[in-house]
Amino acid sequence: MKSPKKKALLTSLLLIVNLTIYSQETNPPEQKDRWVIQPNGSINWRISERLPHSDHIEMSGEKVSLWVAYQVDQAGVIRLSRKVVFPTFRMLPDETRSHIAYTFEDNELPRMYINNKPLPAVIAKSINHSGIMRIMAETGKPDGVKIEHSLFPSVDQPMVIEKFVVTNTGGKTVTLSMEKLNRSVTTDTLRSKSSPHTVVMKTLNEGRRVLEPGRSTTFAVCYFATDHPEKPFPVNPDLEENNRGKRIVEILQPLQLETPDTILNTAFAFAKIRATESIFKTKRGYLHGPGGLEYYAAIWANDQAEYVSPYFAFSGDRIGIQSAMNCYRLFATYMNPEYKPLPSSIVAEGDAVWKGAGDRGDQAMIAYGASRFALAYGKVDSAKVLWPLISWCLEYCRRHINDQGVVESQSDELEGRFPSGKANLSTNCLYYDALVSASMLARQLHLPEKEVEDYKMRAGRLKLNIEKYFGAYIGGFDTYKYYETNTTLRAWISMPLAMGIYNRSKGTIGALFSPQLWTADGLATEAGKETFWDRSTLYALRGVLQAGATDQAMTFLHYYSRRRLLGEHVPYPVEAYPEGSQRHLSAESGLYCRVFIEGLFGMRPTGFNSFSCTPRLPKGWKQMSLRNIHAFDTIFDLRIVRQNKDKIGVIVNKGEDTHTYTIREGETIQIKL
Repeated sequence: MKSPKKKALLTSLLLIVNLTIYSQETNPPEQKDRWVIQPNGSINWRISERLPHSDHIEMSGEKVSLWVAYQVDQAGVIRLSRKVVFPTFRMLPDETRSHIAYTFEDNELPRMYINNKPLPAVIAKSINHSGIMRIMAETGKPDGVKIEHSLFPSVDQPMVIEKFVVTNTGGKTVTLSMEKLNRSVTTDTLRSKSSPHTVVMKTLNEGRRVLEPGRSTTFAVCYFATDHPEKPFPVNPDLEENNRGKRIVEILQPLQLETPDTILNTAFAFAKIRATESIFKTKRGYLHGPGGLEYYAAIWANDQAEYVSPYFAFSGDRIGIQSAMNCYRLFATYMNPEYKPLPSSIVAEGDAVWKGAGDRGDQAMIAYGASRFALAYGKVDSAKVLWPLISWCLEYCRRHINDQGVVESQSDELEGRFPSGKANLSTNCLYYDALVSASMLARQLHLPEKEVEDYKMRAGRLKLNIEKYFGAYIGGFDTYKYYETNTTLRAWISMPLAMGIYNRSKGTIGALFSPQLWTADGLATEAGKETFWDRSTLYALRGVLQAGATDQAMTFLHYYSRRRLLGEHVPYPVEAYPEGSQRHLSAESGLYCRVFIEGLFGMRPTGFNSFSCTPRLPKGWKQMSLRNIHAFDTIFDLRIVRQNKDKIGVIVNKGEDTHTYTIREGETIQIKL
């Protein structure tokens, strides 16, 4: 046993170390934008310097996903590689990655001719993203033409369109032509699920045209899959482009962020596109899928149940809502009286499951996401459908509480990539928040008061046990260890903050933004390692805002948003590095939007028509708004206005009704709609 003198000395040394690290205030590194936000909300790269450059982007529709890798060389010549995924065209055996996918390179495209000569290499002048990828390119004189080259997925068909709008920019008439191409491949009959699948690459509007100066013409190529190649597959590229544009507008109109920071507003809009477009129409209905060339027509307890479905309750998107309900319904089919764990993932349009990492805390993930979704969606009938799943998952967690009062799981959402011990911080924080939501939801469903109080009591007890079991000095900070024997800082120490546990907020925030964890791309998964996952960074930014470190959080949120929207790899949040080449997995975009809904605006569902609101208005901002929110079974605007040095106004507009509340900064107000 240490003497009082030695204890005092140790405490003093720890304090000195802690203060030293706190004083090492991390500032995000300088960054140079490659892309520029346009007046119409798109982003544009005007190609002139810093070449060569390469990047990739994913775009999705109900039956297809398009992954485009593009590279611009030193001379400005662009090369594309198109990977087209057909999520509902499956092969055997039933596995996560049993969809069919094909790659199409530039040298496989039909050739174009100008004045009976092969079209010379075109020089890319700009690239634009706005749900459709547009490349502006041109040839040199004397036969000068300009080409607007666009790529996009069909909204509802298993098809991708590639359009070339060619304009004669010279002073003389030119003759243009494109070869006719119709190439197909059919999968192995014995390995094909249901029937053989045929993928077709086909030209549209091919042929010869005479163009006067200033006039334009359109050529197109489509890539589609069919199980009936003998039947006609009519394609109208202009109609498909128009439908894609309408779908993007449909996604963008509800839930609009308005702040003085254009980068945040634009990044929020782009994140809405990626989070919502990646929903696939399967035989089990609409299912959200992460994408990334691997994860389609399948759901996960983290990506879908925990991350993105609670976002859809605010999004106003009809397909997003359906995907959330289908996600929870599908998981519910695996409930069992023996309380064996639910699968981590349900794949192959619901025909198979994946349990490769054992119980990852999946029940806590599902209970957390489903209870928040049910409250925010605000429809009692839907909540009644979800309640059996929520209560089953909570009971599963209760049955796995150890002698120290925390719930154990075999791994966490990183599935063994990093150690997580027998009990980890993430699973326990999710379980805690699920209990809090369940107590509110049970009351809304008029369940016995004893049941309501039981959930509240269990949440209170777990909160104390989280502090006892996980609270620790790590890396010089008064924060959390991620599991019992953990001795290095981990990114997921942000989870208590995101779930409303602020006992160690100062030390945790200091650790998150310290050089030990913060990197150029957000949080390192573990101090000293290069691996990063955007999901942990996004939880951290939300949690730090909820904890009230507004301006510190906004510095890093602005930096992160600018890097993802206007930097070298754009325009969405990513999954991870080095794994997956920073794929634009779509659920991370849902988490990005939740940084604002739950962090900046501090919205926490408390009932079918109520929420608590703890807005965090940054210094220098006079106001901020979330417009056209579709939640709590109604539509409303939420506006935060600075009234004076200490007070802010919370204004709720619902149709003709306007209610204004005045609170002090940092206070929480209960709002009933």
